[in-house]
Amino acid sequence: MELWRKQTERFKADFVDDNVSKVDFKQRPLRVWTSDVAHEGRTVIVATGANAKYLGLPSEERLKGRGVSACAVCDGMFFKNLEVVVVGGGDTAMEESLYLSKLTKTVTVVHRRNAFRASKIMQDRLFKTPNIKVMWDSEVVDVLGESKVEGVRIKNRKTGTTSDLKAQGLFLAIGHEPATDFLRGQVRLDRGYVVLVPHDGLATATSVDGVFAAGDVHDFRYRQAVTAAGFGTMAALDAERWLQKSGQ
Repeated sequence: MELWRKQTERFKADFVDDNVSKVDFKQRPLRVWTSDVAHEGRTVIVATGANAKYLGLPSEERLKGRGVSACAVCDGMFFKNLEVVVVGGGDTAMEESLYLSKLTKTVTVVHRRNAFRASKIMQDRLFKTPNIKVMWDSEVVDVLGESKVEGVRIKNRKTGTTSDLKAQGLFLAIGHEPATDFLRGQVRLDRGYVVLVPHDGLATATSVDGVFAAGDVHDFRYRQAVTAAGFGTMAALDAERWLQKSGQ
């Protein structure tokens, strides 16, 4: 990332390290606000990504990056031959658990219901994996450890009893939320994700002419760094072609 930024600096790009508070894509030039400053542009690329959902526990927040993760593909290698817990019940949870099972000693899937939402084929794969076990009707209510994850406290939703489970990693697989609140009413969204409207060879175009989107802000399927980077390249080329074609 640092190398990419240095390369961009060589081409005289301006950087504003701030949060976007709102946009106005209903008139020209397009306007983007950071804090109290408005920035104007002929074209905009939205690449704000999606945020993983967490449980909202203080201990979970404190131990993020110290055993708490929301991406098994990103962090799984750090837990080789260790014991980990996965929270979730959809296809993503199944995929994360199966991936981790190839690296870790054991995987415990904690699910708040008595049945998974995941597809049958994914469930079958999980149930056939010997080092994966499931705790039904349960939820993680605390993450144990001071400087790193040492275990989780689990509450049975039916009996109300709690128990502590030894683990060195906690993976959350309960979904993502695209970072698009500031775009509501400005571009077409579907479940919060930006909808791409490809036309005239512009694969990353949105519902607003001159506005493009790249990465997890629209991609709810793959959610990988390499695909996000690819979409970023596509969006940059699309924006350039749009400027040339529109005479701007």
